[in-house]
Amino acid sequence: MSRDIHLIGAPMDYGADRRGVDMGPSAIRYAGLAKELERAGATCTDMGDLLIPRAEERDPNTNQPASGNAKFLREVEDVNRRLTESVAAALDEGATPLVLGGDHSIAIGSMRGSAQETDLGVIWFDAHADLNTPTTSPSGNVHGMPVAATLGRGLFGDLEWAHAPRVKESAIAYVGLRSIDERERTLVRESEMTAFTMSDIDERGITAVVEDALDVATNGTDGVHISLDLDWLDPREAPGVGTPVRGGVSYREAHSALETVSDHEDIRSMDVVEVNPILDEQNETAALAVELAASAFGKRIL
Repeated sequence: MSRDIHLIGAPMDYGADRRGVDMGPSAIRYAGLAKELERAGATCTDMGDLLIPRAEERDPNTNQPASGNAKFLREVEDVNRRLTESVAAALDEGATPLVLGGDHSIAIGSMRGSAQETDLGVIWFDAHADLNTPTTSPSGNVHGMPVAATLGRGLFGDLEWAHAPRVKESAIAYVGLRSIDERERTLVRESEMTAFTMSDIDERGITAVVEDALDVATNGTDGVHISLDLDWLDPREAPGVGTPVRGGVSYREAHSALETVSDHEDIRSMDVVEVNPILDEQNETAALAVELAASAFGKRIL
């Protein structure tokens, strides 16, 4: 199916500890994203980047929650409010928004924008669960909180810019988890979300796991959001990420997963996050992000 894709850059690194991920959208574009999407049969319109002040110009401790820690919370709110509007506008025009991060906290806006008038399922390709809140996070980095924010957990339940009521726990599927702190492990087990770990992929194969994840995300929903964190892959494949974890998916497993996703017409929106050119090798991770996005939108070997 041919798609009209709107590229939306969100060059934000407020949510991460390590600098450089704000250059991710530029690196992904430089690696030829628009051309690869067009080769996959899509029409691609680049909407440019959201204007985001540098972190050095802001105080990370301004607007801290009454309890807990969430660095740059005011700035994260501002970016995600504007991103919500951009994603919703793309959908109103009949386009598929593809958001380029930036750290993973931008998924708060990409999911909320996609779920404005739609019951939305989510597939979360990531090494991490991102289910911490300001009271449980050991770091205060909001890129470890977007799933909790979207579900309105903890103080996020009182923040209308974060909570997306039309994203239900039961319609969220994690794929490839392998680095979860003890508190998150309990939260995932006690939730209605479905979690497929790297062990599941090892035992059953990536295609079977992704098909099951799609069944979860499409059950009772009107569309699916795909969130792709490049640290989902093994660091040997994707070295340019801020929180690498050994034992991730391989190059071919990643392509197979996104090719399986592309077979479904329910895909409504997508974000690609955590590409850090400062930590990369010859833009290798950005180039891989381009390839995987193209696979998600229909590119094949033959």
